[in-house]
Amino acid sequence: MRAQYGNIRDELRQAIDEVAEAQQFILGPAVKRFEEQMAVYLSCGHAVGVASGSDALLLSLMALGIGPGDAVVVTPFTFFSTVSSITRVGATPLFVDIAIDRYLLSAHSVQDFLTKRAETKNGCTVDSKTDLRFKAIIPVHLFGECCSMGEFLTLAEKYHLRIVEDVAQACGARMAIGGQTKFAGAIGDLGCFSFFPSKTLGGFGDGGLVTTDDAELAGKLRMLRMHGERRKYHHEMTGINSRLDSLQATVLSVKQRYLDEWCEQRIQRANSYYELFGQTDLVGRGVLTIPSPNADKSHVFNNYVIRAARRDELKQFLAEAGIQSEIYYPLPLHLQSCFADLGHKRGDFPNAELAASQVLALPLYPEITPEQQEQVVERIQTFYRL
Repeated sequence: MRAQYGNIRDELRQAIDEVAEAQQFILGPAVKRFEEQMAVYLSCGHAVGVASGSDALLLSLMALGIGPGDAVVVTPFTFFSTVSSITRVGATPLFVDIAIDRYLLSAHSVQDFLTKRAETKNGCTVDSKTDLRFKAIIPVHLFGECCSMGEFLTLAEKYHLRIVEDVAQACGARMAIGGQTKFAGAIGDLGCFSFFPSKTLGGFGDGGLVTTDDAELAGKLRMLRMHGERRKYHHEMTGINSRLDSLQATVLSVKQRYLDEWCEQRIQRANSYYELFGQTDLVGRGVLTIPSPNADKSHVFNNYVIRAARRDELKQFLAEAGIQSEIYYPLPLHLQSCFADLGHKRGDFPNAELAASQVLALPLYPEITPEQQEQVVERIQTFYRL
């Protein structure tokens, strides 16, 4: 992040100074300008700035009226807020495993799950096992890679479900849908973005965005982020305080102009890792899998994640060499103690559990140099030769 800031420091300082001079820090013109900028970039009807990616998910479910007695289909292998947003509105997460060869919610597994358990009762699609009403699917574009959205759209139509895309790690990713190229977050009913500093588009703190083509949903979101008020002190709904700060919005407006360039550089750096690992005998041995090459921007590599034998030892070895790595995520959500009342046990979602025991994110960002990437691979090669 320091390297990125150094390249655009003057533009950011000027933008921040303009907000400081205007003294409009809550919503205001800077936020409106950024919302319009993102709506144009993503080719969607509406973009609503909120305080964080976590709030983007929560507010989306609130806007859809999802609550007690409702069920949302979701992956157990994701960041906590994807699932906590479901439980916070009083709904129930119904987990479906990730694909065995990817980190994404498996559309095939969701199809099997719904075929076995969905039935129509009183005009609603309900879960035959729990009698909960199926209301939505949350596909998570994890690590920067797009889910198979065409398949999810088909399932949503068949079972009368809403789609809430979790785009926290994939801003700038896109994919072909129905002969058109669409951005992640502009495919389902709602798209939820995070601008945590380390994301492909990151601010100077927390920030989020919800996108939609539905004007009614956009209006609800704008009310819900302001305590449910359309007019000051007149509350039509019970909302929350979740407004995107003007300082964050103006920083993001500057950075967004570089987003496509940075995503392309991330893809190039990921392809460089692929070539470097290919020059070793690591793949399939110590390094169990590496990401496939990508050129269509359906994977923008917010994180470059490998699967590794003796993962925790490798992480420590890299740290001792001054190379930071990270584990996303060491414990799947169905095994978290706060979700114990859902009744899951180890072995229920084996693909997610296996991934959690093997994944390791290596350094990758637009400014990483070829020499630094070579050093990372060399140190990994050294570890497995010890």
